[in-house]
Amino acid sequence: MDPSDTYMERVIGYVDGFNLYFGLKSKGWGRYYWLNIQLLVQNLLKPNQKLLATKYFTARIANPPDKQRRQSTYIEALETLSDFQIFYGKYQLNPRQCSHCGFQDKVPNEKMTDVNIAVEILKDAYQDNFDVALLISADSDLVPPIKTVRELFPNKRVVIASPPARYSVDLVNSSNKSFVISRRKIAKSLLPEEITKEDDYILRCPPSWK
Repeated sequence: MDPSDTYMERVIGYVDGFNLYFGLKSKGWGRYYWLNIQLLVQNLLKPNQKLLATKYFTARIANPPDKQRRQSTYIEALETLSDFQIFYGKYQLNPRQCSHCGFQDKVPNEKMTDVNIAVEILKDAYQDNFDVALLISADSDLVPPIKTVRELFPNKRVVIASPPARYSVDLVNSSNKSFVISRRKIAKSLLPEEITKEDDYILRCPPSWK
């Protein structure tokens, strides 16, 4: 057998947490919020690929308290996964004023995720840590780093997995390949409803996510 037939492509997954979350929310798929990100990436691979690591990019929210508690529980659950890293940006409230009536309020805005993803993909490409970068996102701000990876490292591939209800033509066109994550793949990638940590503390899926 030709040795090249048995070569396994090295894959690192890069997951834009808020992009994925709001995609699920837009579809009304709250039952899938308790998602095993590592398993999802694994379920998206081809038979000739192996997952080396998954990098998850998010930001901690502060309010409202019930959402903050659910997110904290979820992040604790993700922290139990192996070969899994979490990178934090910032979640801030930016002022907004209605141009018609002058009403002022504040809207949440997540910052730094695109920069953090760009840094990690470029670093991993430079250090030859992957053959394929599997990016779960539909953020067009990631077009420049993807183009840079393809230009500087033509032997490496960037594959875009678009979250449900999220799609960027520019991002897809900048990649080597793309596809939309199916509901079936997501449904097969949930965490157990209860997770026991090393200190025997039990994490439970929030009731509103079931």
